[in-house]
Amino acid sequence: MNPRQRLGLLALAFTLSTTGLAQAQTAPEPLKVIRIGVATGGVGSNPIRHGGTTTALAYTDGAFEDEFRKDGVEIKWVFFKGAGPAVNEALVNKQLDFAWQGDLPAIVARANGVKTRLIAGSGVRTGLYLAAQPDSGITRLEDLKGKRVALFKGTNLHLAASAALAAHGLKESDLKLINLDLAGGRTALLNKDVDAVFDYVGAFDLRDKGQAKIVWSAAADNYKFTRQTHLLVTEDFAAKHPQAVQRVVTTLVKVAHRYSNEANRADLFERWGKTEYPEKIWREDFIGQPLRVRLSPLLDPFLVSRYKEAAKDAHALKLTRSVPEIDSWFDRRYLNVALKELKLETYWPVYGPDGQLAN
Repeated sequence: MNPRQRLGLLALAFTLSTTGLAQAQTAPEPLKVIRIGVATGGVGSNPIRHGGTTTALAYTDGAFEDEFRKDGVEIKWVFFKGAGPAVNEALVNKQLDFAWQGDLPAIVARANGVKTRLIAGSGVRTGLYLAAQPDSGITRLEDLKGKRVALFKGTNLHLAASAALAAHGLKESDLKLINLDLAGGRTALLNKDVDAVFDYVGAFDLRDKGQAKIVWSAAADNYKFTRQTHLLVTEDFAAKHPQAVQRVVTTLVKVAHRYSNEANRADLFERWGKTEYPEKIWREDFIGQPLRVRLSPLLDPFLVSRYKEAAKDAHALKLTRSVPEIDSWFDRRYLNVALKELKLETYWPVYGPDGQLAN
């Protein structure tokens, strides 16, 4: 072997060794744990119980655990009593891979440069209610002018309530809004520290005890005032583990399909009856609403339009410094694959931006 051939072989060996080193440095580490944040504290412990969404059902059923058990991947659920804003903090600190939360906190995070992708609906057209003191004289939203009203700011209740107030001729400044979480708002109502509270199904319990009256419902008024929640993934995790993201979405779609079946309605509410609220309360919240509507995983035009309006409203309320771009935030690749694989492309109804049925 002449000197030139020897140098050529040495150069080739060096190239191969450096290429292998570069590949080793860029290849993602084997997946060992998937961290899922949930924007509620739930109730109890070991296990924590929560209801109302397909993500909650996936948690209760151990669906993700079953999917990844054969690979030795741990599913770590993290519950946040600080709701969506607390989830955002964890996302910023890179402590989560997936998260279930509402529209407003996710929009705030996006406006601040947090890189995520919305990959499935999980709890859409969720109710919003106004509970008032029984003797307050409040019978409609218009009666809230000048009243003390509790509202969990920074959550998806906030924007839905603000939009409903605006539609009824009121600005936030027309009320004496007091920022309290859901439990705090109910306590304030019981103690007569506030005249009314924007709430979810927990308001039914106060009503049934004669401690409040329900004077307004988003679903009875306009679906534009309902609340939207989703499952998102961080862009970093999606880039490193696209197959894992696909498996998560496909598993969630399977759960949504199982419980969207009206034959399973009794089982659904029995499961949720073991969570934050009694079974009868969940049933009432779903009266007149098909399971295929409330448990739909679709990222349809209605959902996109709600997030676009929410982004504008958040900016108008000075909750964000800018209006983030929304369309490209919705990543339908995983959902489309799951729907096709499971032959469910036409199972859930699609709604247009106006809230009317599109198919």
